Amino acid sequence: MRAVTALSAVVLASAGIGHAVLTGLDADIARVDAFRDMKNRPRAGAGTNVLMVGTDGRDGIGEKERRAYRLGGAACHCTDTIMIVHLSEDRDRASVVSLPRDSYAETPEHVDATTGERHRGHPLKLNAAYAEGGPQLTVRTVEKMTGVKIDHYLEVDFTSFMRTVDVLGGVRICTAQRLKDSYTGLDLPAGSHLLTGGQALQYVRSRHLDGASDLSRMARQQRFLAALVDRASSSGILLNPLRFRDVTRAVLGSVRADRGFGTDDLLALGRAMRGFSPSSSEFTTVPISTMGHAVKGIGSTLKWDPERSRRLFDALREDRPLAAHRSRPAGPAPVRVPVDPRRIRVQVENGTETDGLGRRVDDALHATGFGTTRTPSNAADRTAGRTVISYDPRWDRSAASLHAALPGSELRAVKGQGATLRVLVGGDFEEVVKVAPADPPQESGTVVRGDEVVCGKE
Repeated sequence: MRAVTALSAVVLASAGIGHAVLTGLDADIARVDAFRDMKNRPRAGAGTNVLMVGTDGRDGIGEKERRAYRLGGAACHCTDTIMIVHLSEDRDRASVVSLPRDSYAETPEHVDATTGERHRGHPLKLNAAYAEGGPQLTVRTVEKMTGVKIDHYLEVDFTSFMRTVDVLGGVRICTAQRLKDSYTGLDLPAGSHLLTGGQALQYVRSRHLDGASDLSRMARQQRFLAALVDRASSSGILLNPLRFRDVTRAVLGSVRADRGFGTDDLLALGRAMRGFSPSSSEFTTVPISTMGHAVKGIGSTLKWDPERSRRLFDALREDRPLAAHRSRPAGPAPVRVPVDPRRIRVQVENGTETDGLGRRVDDALHATGFGTTRTPSNAADRTAGRTVISYDPRWDRSAASLHAALPGSELRAVKGQGATLRVLVGGDFEEVVKVAPADPPQESGTVVRGDEVVCGKE
């Protein structure tokens, strides 16, 4: 889960400022031989594939911060998050694929890193490959599962994550509803928040906010990574040698990387990526076909969808975008709302004497995603001066989402009304505002673009 900062090591530490700033940084990077004696690997494709894993290392975090951010207990140095970051050959795009830690996996033959015992290939959860065979077995297992050749390996811990966020001056996150997790201590009211390193760590670690658990956590990690890239690319850090040096040292000072990932590689990447932005990035989770697939001796695992996963990894190998190109809509960014408009049923009534106004409002709400009935009607009283949204209190979050699309309207609770919300259009009606779901879709395999999930400009 802490691997969300590792892309900044690629972007920030490779901004093309030159050897004068980066001299000596190689010495700050702990090295790991992630590719030693590897044979029968997948064929290389275009672009660059970086395998990023996040561990729970916390050696550089003080006792006070450990208590404040619920980081107690001994580190297990497990890989809670595993991601493949694909950088296109023309450096115009980054595609990030999250691999759930509980994915059902089968290892190749290997030697146990702890006991020295030679094992034949066997099933396990994907994150267990690290404990059994370290970075090498993790890389080999991912390559076997995906057919994608890994070019570089980056490993990030709690310490690196917190330092990176703090040296950036924080990262802004938006939420349409309160986020509270008693396990991590996260407690964010609805709204926009500039998170410090510790708060950001709580945000990406939390998995007890809803029933979606790891899938929703991965969606938040992707949202945070997009916001991190937005912060780095829009704050001038890449053009300020001193701040650039500080950020680079914060990132690289507590990561582990393969022996081939050096200063020259970082510089070459950076020269090509100066124009990188959230709109250049896309995020997805490997498609899942079976949740809770029980395996004797292993427990509950996630089975990948074989056909959809094959198409996903074919796209990475062939250096293609993960989703069809979507041009950015003209006009202001949509208002983020807590409930997807597609899940909200709306009946529109015209409370004025303006003919066709009900149809106009129905069409506009439908265009921004609401499930309108498409049969607007005229109210019995057509002298309404105020636009009113009537709703059953059980659907108050849906009402808040519709209210955002009709600014200035009045909310009126009506017990027993049911799931359909009603809009009485009054004489004060001016426009329907575009809205969109606050959080990226949590369904596995859904692709979102970075600029679709970052906060709007304030």
